[in-house]
Amino acid sequence: MGVFIAMLRGVNVGGRRIKMDALRKLCPALRLRDACTHLQSGNLVFRADGEGAAIARRLETAIEREFGFHSDVIVRTTEEIREVISRSPFGARGLEPSKILVYFLAGEPSAEARTKISRMETSPEELHMHAREVFIYFPNGMARPKLSMAAVDRALQVPGTGRNWNTAVKLLEIAESLSAR
Repeated sequence: MGVFIAMLRGVNVGGRRIKMDALRKLCPALRLRDACTHLQSGNLVFRADGEGAAIARRLETAIEREFGFHSDVIVRTTEEIREVISRSPFGARGLEPSKILVYFLAGEPSAEARTKISRMETSPEELHMHAREVFIYFPNGMARPKLSMAAVDRALQVPGTGRNWNTAVKLLEIAESLSAR
């Protein structure tokens, strides 16, 4: 049995509401144990057997059935999140963590999508791709970026959801704590 982190895309914005206690209540029927949430933006940490993609599909189906809308669910293991944190291209630069976003993808983008991303004008933001994550630094903050996340989504052609650096680190802490129990 492993510890997983599930990140829901686009919940608690634009009328797509899920209370975190209601999300936790879905978990036992889906064979997700010891579920806990972080913030109100769809971050779920739990124990389960199986692999991430199958768990994501189960959660997506249950959310649609229970709450009446589809939300892409991106799942990572504790080890995968630890790896993401360790390979940040911004780690040694001493940047403000609240200005760093990790965009977690449901799968690996195609070579064509990677080429599109590499050719995008991102200034003043800085964008780096690695496997199933996109790291973005917003030097002027995330409130009014020049970089369009809709354009990034269109180029990637893979569902994803973003978490700021502080949230990504906190999710790893929660997962490691659950692993230690």
